[in-house]
Amino acid sequence: MRAEVFNDGLRMRREAHINGLPYVSDGDLSKRVITQAKKAPERAWLCEVSAVVLQQALADLNTAYRNFFASLSGKRKGPKMAAPRFRSRKDARQAIRFTRNARFAVTTGGKLRLLGLTRFAVLSDGRKIDSPRFLRRAEKKLKKAQKALSRTTKGSNNRSKARVKVARAHARVADARRDFAHKLSTQIIRENQTVVMEDLCVRGLARTRLAKSVHDAGWAMVTGLLESKAKRYGRTLVRVDRWFPSSKLCSACGALAEAMPLDVRSRVCLCGAVHDRDVNAAINMLAAGRSDSLNACGGTVRPAA
Repeated sequence: MRAEVFNDGLRMRREAHINGLPYVSDGDLSKRVITQAKKAPERAWLCEVSAVVLQQALADLNTAYRNFFASLSGKRKGPKMAAPRFRSRKDARQAIRFTRNARFAVTTGGKLRLLGLTRFAVLSDGRKIDSPRFLRRAEKKLKKAQKALSRTTKGSNNRSKARVKVARAHARVADARRDFAHKLSTQIIRENQTVVMEDLCVRGLARTRLAKSVHDAGWAMVTGLLESKAKRYGRTLVRVDRWFPSSKLCSACGALAEAMPLDVRSRVCLCGAVHDRDVNAAINMLAAGRSDSLNACGGTVRPAA
């Protein structure tokens, strides 16, 4: 997976150079090779991979280019560095690299355990919305601004300026989260007459090890906006009970599995249907929400079996 992202980025920069276009910046390359590429059918599998791994592939490419340019200008000592080359897809070695912000740990059994939220929401039509992680992405700048503030003298003008920088950094994160919540809620309300969502206990999740990720995601803000916009535009909003076994049910035949641990992300039912855990749960919740709602005649949309 890392080889494909690396090669896509290298190909894009080579094509820009051949066509006489400006050098593709790191930020623009990440947007085009990862963010926009996820919408293409041939690169839809990128949504199933941790964004940290994909970003590290581009980081390797950027490092290779910096070393190459530094070698050409003479700033880099030692042997001359060649230009980055395409990685072979025949290489059977599998390797990934995570940053500290990815919150990983090695268990006593030697297994890799990843924490955090990879998906903000999963829709019944199969669309998966990545967790925006606004605070995680701004942590480096926030840490730098906070450190500069702690080094200033209390009551000084420099401390006041540093305090303003910290406040602005936090305000940018809050504004980005609010903008994301408004755009997502508006899109969902405009595209659907009935919106069904799980009645999550956000306060309970905020007490777990995922507390920082839960607060950063802003679920409560999005659910609140969905509720207010549904009333404004005449949409129906249904909340499904959090104890509804949406993940255990087969959306094809209705069979109920005895258990469904969190580490099981896909399921093969006895009827032969193959389900993605989250998509299957979204389909079941939509069906449950429709059966609970009333139609124009006052009866249930889907009669009981």
